[in-house]
Amino acid sequence: MSYYPPVGFSFQVAFEDISTSKGDNSFQSVSGLSVDLETEEIAEGGENRFKHTIPVRSKYPNLVLKRGMLVDSEVIKWCRKALENFEIKPVTVNVMLLGEDGDAIQNWEVRHAYPVKWTVGDFNAEESKLVIETLELTYNYFKVS
Repeated sequence: MSYYPPVGFSFQVAFEDISTSKGDNSFQSVSGLSVDLETEEIAEGGENRFKHTIPVRSKYPNLVLKRGMLVDSEVIKWCRKALENFEIKPVTVNVMLLGEDGDAIQNWEVRHAYPVKWTVGDFNAEESKLVIETLELTYNYFKVS
């Protein structure tokens, strides 16, 4: 049997500790699942040809989730509490890549996530397109399982 890489269009997003309706877990895109290693340069006394580069810490970008706007969303209520009232309640967000059978084949467990930005797309009477909302979450780290 040959291995085929999974497709990137079948995924689901789940928010722990937030009761969500069926549509609240559906997003059209997810980005920000990456990690960089920050480094620091150290100059050695008497050695002028190079500097030592040492690892310092891992750095994670914001998680960006996009979907068609939901009117009565528990996730958006959670975002608005954080952004408007400073009621920050960090949660774990699971981004699951799904296989052909609908089962998760890989999971990114995004830890200590909370919203830092919520955007609703532009309204334009000259275009016939969906209203897209974008959630931007900061987080500490993620684990892959």
